[in-house]
Amino acid sequence: MRFDLVDLRLFLHVADTASITHGAERSHLALASASARIRGMEETLGVDLLKRGRRGVALTPAGQCLLDHARIVTQQVEAMRGDLGAFARGFSGSVHVLSNTAAFSEHLPRALASFLKANPTISVDLEERESAGIAEAIAAGAADIGIATDSAVPESVRAHPFREDRLVLVVPKSDALAARRRARFEEVIERPFVGLPRQSALQRHLASHAARLGRSMYLRVGVGSFDEICRMVEMGVGLAVVPEAAARRCRRSMGVAIVGLAEPWARRRLVVCTRSAGRLPAPAERLLQHLLKLGNAGP
Repeated sequence: MRFDLVDLRLFLHVADTASITHGAERSHLALASASARIRGMEETLGVDLLKRGRRGVALTPAGQCLLDHARIVTQQVEAMRGDLGAFARGFSGSVHVLSNTAAFSEHLPRALASFLKANPTISVDLEERESAGIAEAIAAGAADIGIATDSAVPESVRAHPFREDRLVLVVPKSDALAARRRARFEEVIERPFVGLPRQSALQRHLASHAARLGRSMYLRVGVGSFDEICRMVEMGVGLAVVPEAAARRCRRSMGVAIVGLAEPWARRRLVVCTRSAGRLPAPAERLLQHLLKLGNAGP
């Protein structure tokens, strides 16, 4: 059974994306080469690892077994690289971090900037996902560190308190809502909204709560940052739901007002997630301690 790390990493990417094409892209391989490697693994094992369909691929029981082992092997290799790199040129390597939208946009940029400046041999692979998906990925060992809401993190994942995060409604100062302290989501769901692109984690989160009300959000435009969202709100394009930290920052320079959302899901606690079993590679452990120190210190 002669698999190399390229084969195992390719298989991980194919399993994560449910697509040989997307798995090949993440592995920086040509599709023909990736397909040949997967087929070679199946021929070597004498079993099918994937069920192929028109909409992608799914793991067979043998494929799931290989996936579990591949994650263990690649985690051990990354841990080895991190530890040996510490001897060669200080803490070195790459840390795979998953983050929900609020932390991705508001809390992590400054925290990561200070960490990367202090650790010039470490790089960070940062990816935005919804909190539930982050918890699943961390539990499965598909990433080193995650930033997610505490309500989405199961007991199988170790969670460390990080920051308070509250979603609020942003409205133009001239809007009648600007005089109110709070509003329910169902009161404003029929209004036009400005937000992030539909595929963003936060926008999918809001869409799911709208669906629970039997409604859908009218998203007039999806833009790339909370600053751009608040600028659109100021100009009367629509309302917006954004993290309170972003809303307060934008209110200082824009004609917008903040209205609290009277919903339990609007008040969230962000936690730093790591897998419960096994130790982190040295670079990931160093980043974890940096984030926990900043989390305890507050914004």
